[in-house]
Amino acid sequence: MQELVQAAFFNPKSYSHFYAPKGTIPAFPNGKYTVFPGFCDVHVHFREPGFSYKETVATGSAAAARGGYTAVCAMPNLDPVPDSAETLAAERAIIGRDAVIPVYPYGAITAGERGERLADMEAMAPDVIAFSDDGRGVQSESMMRAAMEKAKSLGKIIAAHCEENSLLHGGYIHAGAYAAAHGHRGISSESEWRQIERDLRLAKETGCAYHVCHISTKESVALIRAAKAEGVDVTCETGPHYLVLDEGDLREDGRFKMNPPLRSKEDREALLEGLLDGTIDMIATDHAPHSAEEKSRGLEKSAMGIVGLETAFPVLYTKLVRPGILPLERLIELLADAPRRRFCIPAGEEYAVWELDRPYRVDPADFLSKGRTTPFAGMGVYGACVATVRNGQTVFQNEKYSR
Repeated sequence: MQELVQAAFFNPKSYSHFYAPKGTIPAFPNGKYTVFPGFCDVHVHFREPGFSYKETVATGSAAAARGGYTAVCAMPNLDPVPDSAETLAAERAIIGRDAVIPVYPYGAITAGERGERLADMEAMAPDVIAFSDDGRGVQSESMMRAAMEKAKSLGKIIAAHCEENSLLHGGYIHAGAYAAAHGHRGISSESEWRQIERDLRLAKETGCAYHVCHISTKESVALIRAAKAEGVDVTCETGPHYLVLDEGDLREDGRFKMNPPLRSKEDREALLEGLLDGTIDMIATDHAPHSAEEKSRGLEKSAMGIVGLETAFPVLYTKLVRPGILPLERLIELLADAPRRRFCIPAGEEYAVWELDRPYRVDPADFLSKGRTTPFAGMGVYGACVATVRNGQTVFQNEKYSR
């Protein structure tokens, strides 16, 4: 252990993929460090090809490594949309050239994510982690049924962004107390849970492996809990921001705008209950960078999305683990093991070294992501990632804390 610079392994017997050979951690001054398995995020947006002014595979994967992640899954709302072997090849070429950690692409469910006809799922299946039209809900029940039947035949997961367009009514934040008090148009909770309800029925009928992206409402938690009890092959994720913030934290600032929106206190409490009882299987950041200009237009007109890879663990550790709301073991399960199990993502010799007792404030100027927009800017947190290592190679080293 001395060769690991007094770093304490975190409960290694519980994590079969966690392996850190002697001598592979870079030389740091003596201190109290903890080694966690590398985290895995099944929901990120790296914006290439098509929108590299927001983020690139290079900057996004570097940001992930800084956050202690050693694998991520990139959503397909790109240009071109990866909806065929040919369009997927463009994204895969960039990943092969620029990624500093493994980046697993999603294939689109429908051509161009337009919901009109199925993408060439069969041709993409060998090279994608799963299928999703993230950013858009599949509006047609018959289209989603066909997609599930095809995914089932291919042994692939359908990962759904659940949003019923007919229930949006031009909303852009939660249809709750803040929206009413400040004259904003609201997004109803039903627009999320109603499509989840439909998809759970289809997943039960087709036997498809189904994953629900970024759930945010208490009704969504209840529906998924009941479906699991019935034996439906369903998993789900939520994001750090839905667990530690709610509509009471909203400000007239684009850094508080994302989709789904921050919901009510009751919704947040239901999500926390879902983490503890196993209804919610994993935490994913939905890292969604935009340019500063796109996020400077207030709540109504700013683009939807915030960055999250570089703040996820510190925020969750500070706000949930340290106060005793969530056990540390459960947090690591949600960030590291559960995503890999569900999406069959392999792990090699990969881990991150953390200084858990170091306090600091979230400063977007320090981010490696091109995106700087986070509702956590200025928040005091604990837990600094000192280094991230994969297969014996240091993919991130924090010079500020490792000198």
